[in-house]
Amino acid sequence: MTLEILTPEKKLYSGESSSDILPGVDGSFQLLDRHAPLISALGKGAIRFKTPTETKTIAISSGFVECLKNKVIILVEG
Repeated sequence: MTLEILTPEKKLYSGESSSDILPGVDGSFQLLDRHAPLISALGKGAIRFKTPTETKTIAISSGFVECLKNKVIILVEG
């Protein structure tokens, strides 16, 4: 699936991922390839995602995620 992680200032990541683990406000959850459509608020924690070559982690303070048509867009602060 396609993943984009954006802040108000810049794009942190844009590319392919096979698994995204996100810190939801009520607990962490995972998005996999061809996930059902979803919009959710994110809390303080870490975004962990698998690219074709490595696993990456980005710490956030809050944000939102949208998953639609096999594309995940994450808008974060901090």
